[in-house]
Amino acid sequence: MIELSDFPAINATLNSMAFVFLVTGRSFIRRGNVAAHKRCMMIAFGISTAFLATYLTYWILGEEKKFGGVGWIRPAYFFILFTHVCLAATVPVLATWTLVLGLKGRLEKHRRMARITYPIWVYVSVTGVLVYVLLFRVYGPQAQ
Repeated sequence: MIELSDFPAINATLNSMAFVFLVTGRSFIRRGNVAAHKRCMMIAFGISTAFLATYLTYWILGEEKKFGGVGWIRPAYFFILFTHVCLAATVPVLATWTLVLGLKGRLEKHRRMARITYPIWVYVSVTGVLVYVLLFRVYGPQAQ
């Protein structure tokens, strides 16, 4: 059975998987393989949706964790966390809109929107894993 304490690792795994599908999907479209691109991006969207559900569940039900790192890593961690959270708030809207434009065949608008959405979504996926590693694996939560 999955415990609430498992959610951060699950979330990091989902972020990692989304990253892989985003990068793979982009490589497919650069090579002109529209069908494979579409599949990868739909999977990335589904994974990110699952992430959002598990993240919100953990955020609502879990205990607050305080970062235990000291020295230079502390401001670096909080900078990464701040940019991650701010940009993560935009991903559901950006990704949904980009996906809808693609599915409706509005390809020029889809391409323009994807140029904004893709780097933000990739950054959020990577920094989500980095925040997990720093908070839960390398430095551990600060004793409360």
